[in-house]
Amino acid sequence: MNLSASYNIVLVEDDLELAELIRDYLQSFEFNIEIVTDGITAVSTILSTQPDLVVLDVMLPGQSGMDVCREIRPKYNGMILMQTALDDDVDQMMGLELGADDYIVKKVKPRLMLSRIRALLRRQERTNSESSQDVLQIGPLKIHLQHRTVSLNQASVKLTTSEFDLLHLLASNVGQVVSRDDIAQHIRGFEYDGLDRSIDRRISRLRRSLQDDPNEPELIKTIRGKGYQLCAAQGVESI
Repeated sequence: MNLSASYNIVLVEDDLELAELIRDYLQSFEFNIEIVTDGITAVSTILSTQPDLVVLDVMLPGQSGMDVCREIRPKYNGMILMQTALDDDVDQMMGLELGADDYIVKKVKPRLMLSRIRALLRRQERTNSESSQDVLQIGPLKIHLQHRTVSLNQASVKLTTSEFDLLHLLASNVGQVVSRDDIAQHIRGFEYDGLDRSIDRRISRLRRSLQDDPNEPELIKTIRGKGYQLCAAQGVESI
Protein backbone atom coordinates (compact mmCIF):
# COMPACT_ATOMS: atom_id res chain seq x y z
CA MET A 1 0.00 0.00 0.00
CA ASN A 2 1.48 3.35 -1.03
CA LEU A 3 0.67 5.90 1.67
CA SER A 4 1.73 9.01 -0.18
CA ALA A 5 0.75 12.51 -1.18
CA SER A 6 -2.90 11.63 -1.69
CA TYR A 7 -3.25 11.57 2.10
CA ASN A 8 -3.96 14.85 3.85
CA ILE A 9 -3.17 15.34 7.54
CA VAL A 10 -4.14 18.20 9.82
CA LEU A 11 -1.58 18.61 12.61
CA VAL A 12 -3.08 20.46 15.60
CA GLU A 13 -0.17 21.61 17.77
CA ASP A 14 0.31 24.97 19.53
CA ASP A 15 4.10 24.61 19.72
CA LEU A 16 4.85 25.99 16.26
CA GLU A 17 8.50 25.00 16.28
CA LEU A 18 7.63 21.39 17.14
CA ALA A 19 4.78 21.39 14.62
CA GLU A 20 7.09 22.55 11.85
CA LEU A 21 9.61 19.83 12.70
CA ILE A 22 6.88 17.18 12.54
CA ARG A 23 5.50 18.67 9.33
CA ASP A 24 8.91 18.65 7.64
CA TYR A 25 9.51 15.05 8.67
CA LEU A 26 6.11 13.79 7.47
CA GLN A 27 6.36 15.78 4.24
CA SER A 28 9.59 13.94 3.48
CA PHE A 29 7.34 10.86 3.19
CA GLU A 30 5.06 12.79 0.82
CA PHE A 31 2.13 13.40 3.15
CA ASN A 32 0.30 16.72 2.81
CA ILE A 33 0.41 18.48 6.19
CA GLU A 34 -1.60 21.49 7.37
CA ILE A 35 -0.66 22.98 10.74
CA VAL A 36 -3.27 24.48 13.07
CA THR A 37 -2.18 26.01 16.38
CA ASP A 38 -5.44 26.48 18.33
CA GLY A 39 -8.52 24.44 19.10
CA ILE A 40 -11.16 26.78 17.69
CA THR A 41 -9.50 27.03 14.28
CA ALA A 42 -8.91 23.27 14.37
CA VAL A 43 -12.64 22.51 14.42
CA SER A 44 -13.47 24.66 11.40
CA THR A 45 -10.40 23.48 9.47
CA ILE A 46 -11.05 19.77 10.05
CA LEU A 47 -14.75 19.95 9.25
CA SER A 48 -14.23 22.03 6.10
CA THR A 49 -11.26 20.07 4.67
CA GLN A 50 -12.17 16.56 5.94
CA PRO A 51 -8.54 15.31 6.01
CA ASP A 52 -7.67 11.63 6.02
CA LEU A 53 -6.17 11.92 9.50
CA VAL A 54 -5.85 14.42 12.35
CA VAL A 55 -2.95 14.53 14.81
CA LEU A 56 -4.54 16.28 17.79
CA ASP A 57 -2.74 17.60 20.86
CA VAL A 58 -4.71 17.62 24.12
CA MET A 59 -3.44 20.95 25.49
CA LEU A 60 -4.43 23.75 23.10
CA PRO A 61 -5.30 27.44 23.41
CA GLY A 62 -8.90 28.45 22.82
CA GLN A 63 -10.36 24.96 23.06
CA SER A 64 -8.83 21.74 24.35
CA GLY A 65 -8.05 18.78 22.15
CA MET A 66 -10.71 16.81 24.02
CA ASP A 67 -13.33 19.42 23.18
CA VAL A 68 -12.17 19.47 19.57
CA CYS A 69 -12.48 15.67 19.38
CA ARG A 70 -15.95 15.76 20.92
CA GLU A 71 -17.12 18.44 18.49
CA ILE A 72 -15.74 17.01 15.25
CA ARG A 73 -16.36 13.30 15.76
CA PRO A 74 -20.07 13.28 14.77
CA LYS A 75 -19.22 15.05 11.48
CA TYR A 76 -15.78 13.66 10.69
CA ASN A 77 -15.17 10.06 9.57
CA GLY A 78 -11.38 10.17 9.27
CA MET A 79 -8.81 8.97 11.78
CA ILE A 80 -7.90 10.88 14.95
CA LEU A 81 -4.51 10.35 16.60
CA MET A 82 -4.39 12.05 20.01
CA GLN A 83 -1.19 13.32 21.62
CA THR A 84 -1.51 12.84 25.39
CA ALA A 85 0.56 13.78 28.42
CA LEU A 86 3.19 11.31 29.64
CA ASP A 87 1.62 8.23 31.27
CA ASP A 88 -1.69 10.05 31.72
CA ASP A 89 -4.30 7.27 31.70
CA VAL A 90 -7.07 9.84 32.17
CA ASP A 91 -6.20 11.63 28.92
CA GLN A 92 -5.89 8.32 27.08
CA MET A 93 -9.19 6.95 28.35
CA MET A 94 -11.05 10.21 27.73
CA GLY A 95 -9.64 10.53 24.22
CA LEU A 96 -10.78 7.02 23.32
CA GLU A 97 -14.19 7.66 24.90
CA LEU A 98 -14.62 10.78 22.76
CA GLY A 99 -13.81 8.95 19.55
CA ALA A 100 -10.04 9.10 19.07
CA ASP A 101 -8.73 6.10 17.14
CA ASP A 102 -5.33 5.90 18.83
CA TYR A 103 -3.01 7.92 21.06
CA ILE A 104 0.69 8.61 21.44
CA VAL A 105 2.69 10.14 24.25
CA LYS A 106 3.64 13.79 23.65
CA LYS A 107 7.12 14.44 22.25
CA VAL A 108 7.10 11.00 20.66
CA LYS A 109 9.91 10.21 18.23
CA PRO A 110 8.89 11.14 14.68
CA ARG A 111 9.48 7.60 13.40
CA LEU A 112 6.97 6.22 15.90
CA MET A 113 4.43 8.88 14.96
CA LEU A 114 4.93 7.95 11.31
CA SER A 115 4.38 4.28 12.18
CA ARG A 116 1.13 5.04 14.03
CA ILE A 117 -0.11 7.25 11.19
CA ARG A 118 0.60 4.58 8.60
CA ALA A 119 -1.11 1.93 10.75
CA LEU A 120 -4.26 4.05 11.08
CA LEU A 121 -4.38 4.79 7.37
CA ARG A 122 -3.86 1.11 6.51
CA ARG A 123 -6.68 0.24 8.86
CA GLN A 124 -8.96 2.77 7.18
CA GLU A 125 -8.08 1.44 3.73
CA ARG A 126 -8.60 -2.16 4.84
CA THR A 127 -11.98 -1.37 6.35
CA ASN A 128 -13.08 0.47 3.21
CA SER A 129 -12.16 -2.49 1.01
CA GLU A 130 -13.48 -5.33 3.19
CA SER A 131 -17.20 -4.89 2.61
CA SER A 132 -17.86 -8.02 0.54
CA GLN A 133 -21.29 -8.29 2.18
CA ASP A 134 -23.43 -5.30 2.96
CA VAL A 135 -24.85 -6.49 6.28
CA LEU A 136 -23.83 -8.93 8.99
CA GLN A 137 -26.58 -10.05 11.34
CA ILE A 138 -25.80 -11.83 14.59
CA GLY A 139 -28.99 -12.43 16.51
CA PRO A 140 -30.47 -9.01 17.30
CA LEU A 141 -27.23 -7.29 16.26
CA LYS A 142 -27.10 -5.92 12.70
CA ILE A 143 -23.91 -4.44 11.23
CA HIS A 144 -24.19 -2.41 8.02
CA LEU A 145 -20.70 -2.57 6.55
CA GLN A 146 -21.04 -0.13 3.69
CA HIS A 147 -22.68 2.61 5.75
CA ARG A 148 -20.76 1.69 8.93
CA THR A 149 -23.86 1.69 11.10
CA VAL A 150 -25.03 -0.73 13.79
CA SER A 151 -28.42 -1.56 15.27
CA LEU A 152 -29.38 -3.74 18.21
CA ASN A 153 -32.94 -4.98 18.58
CA GLN A 154 -33.77 -2.60 15.70
CA ALA A 155 -32.51 0.40 17.70
CA SER A 156 -29.60 2.40 16.30
CA VAL A 157 -26.30 2.10 18.21
CA LYS A 158 -23.85 4.99 18.00
CA LEU A 159 -20.24 3.79 17.72
CA THR A 160 -16.96 5.59 17.18
CA THR A 161 -14.75 4.63 14.24
CA SER A 162 -12.52 2.45 16.40
CA GLU A 163 -15.51 0.80 18.13
CA PHE A 164 -17.04 -0.08 14.76
CA ASP A 165 -13.74 -1.51 13.51
CA LEU A 166 -13.38 -3.59 16.66
CA LEU A 167 -16.95 -4.90 16.39
CA HIS A 168 -16.40 -5.68 12.70
CA LEU A 169 -13.27 -7.67 13.58
CA LEU A 170 -15.11 -9.68 16.25
CA ALA A 171 -18.14 -10.20 13.98
CA SER A 172 -15.90 -11.40 11.14
CA ASN A 173 -14.66 -14.10 13.54
CA VAL A 174 -17.98 -14.73 15.28
CA GLY A 175 -17.86 -17.71 17.64
CA GLN A 176 -14.06 -17.73 17.58
CA VAL A 177 -11.63 -16.29 20.10
CA VAL A 178 -9.83 -13.18 18.87
CA SER A 179 -6.59 -12.64 20.78
CA ARG A 180 -5.45 -9.29 22.17
CA ASP A 181 -2.51 -9.50 19.79
CA ASP A 182 -4.83 -9.91 16.79
CA ILE A 183 -6.90 -6.95 17.99
CA ALA A 184 -3.78 -4.81 18.51
CA GLN A 185 -2.51 -5.69 15.04
CA HIS A 186 -5.87 -4.91 13.45
CA ILE A 187 -6.67 -1.75 15.39
CA ARG A 188 -3.23 -0.27 16.08
CA GLY A 189 -0.91 -1.97 13.62
CA PHE A 190 1.56 -3.53 16.04
CA GLU A 191 1.83 -6.45 18.46
CA TYR A 192 0.25 -6.47 21.90
CA ASP A 193 3.00 -6.08 24.51
CA GLY A 194 1.09 -7.62 27.42
CA LEU A 195 0.94 -4.28 29.26
CA ASP A 196 -1.12 -2.01 27.01
CA ARG A 197 -4.58 -1.72 28.55
CA SER A 198 -6.17 0.14 25.64
CA ILE A 199 -7.53 -3.11 24.15
CA ASP A 200 -9.46 -3.85 27.35
CA ARG A 201 -10.70 -0.26 27.46
CA ARG A 202 -11.95 -0.53 23.89
CA ILE A 203 -13.78 -3.77 24.69
CA SER A 204 -15.29 -2.17 27.79
CA ARG A 205 -16.53 0.84 25.79
CA LEU A 206 -17.93 -1.38 23.07
CA ARG A 207 -19.82 -3.45 25.64
CA ARG A 208 -21.32 -0.29 27.11
CA SER A 209 -22.39 0.92 23.68
CA LEU A 210 -24.05 -2.46 23.03
CA GLN A 211 -25.64 -2.51 26.51
CA ASP A 212 -23.75 -5.71 27.25
CA ASP A 213 -23.44 -6.18 31.02
CA PRO A 214 -19.67 -6.10 31.79
CA ASN A 215 -20.18 -8.38 34.80
CA GLU A 216 -22.15 -11.01 32.86
CA PRO A 217 -21.66 -10.17 29.17
CA GLU A 218 -23.82 -12.05 26.69
CA LEU A 219 -22.49 -10.65 23.42
CA ILE A 220 -18.74 -10.19 23.97
CA LYS A 221 -17.22 -12.85 26.21
CA THR A 222 -13.80 -12.61 27.85
CA ILE A 223 -11.86 -15.84 27.35
CA ARG A 224 -9.32 -15.69 30.16
CA GLY A 225 -5.75 -15.81 28.96
CA LYS A 226 -6.80 -15.94 25.31
CA GLY A 227 -8.84 -12.92 24.24
CA TYR A 228 -12.43 -12.07 23.36
CA GLN A 229 -15.27 -13.80 21.56
CA LEU A 230 -18.42 -12.44 19.96
CA CYS A 231 -21.07 -15.03 20.75
CA ALA A 232 -23.19 -16.57 18.02
CA ALA A 233 -25.85 -18.26 20.13
CA GLN A 234 -28.52 -16.89 17.82
CA GLY A 235 -26.59 -17.45 14.61
CA VAL A 236 -24.95 -15.21 12.06
CA GLU A 237 -26.23 -14.27 8.65
CA SER A 238 -24.68 -12.33 5.77
CA ILE A 239 -27.18 -10.30 3.79
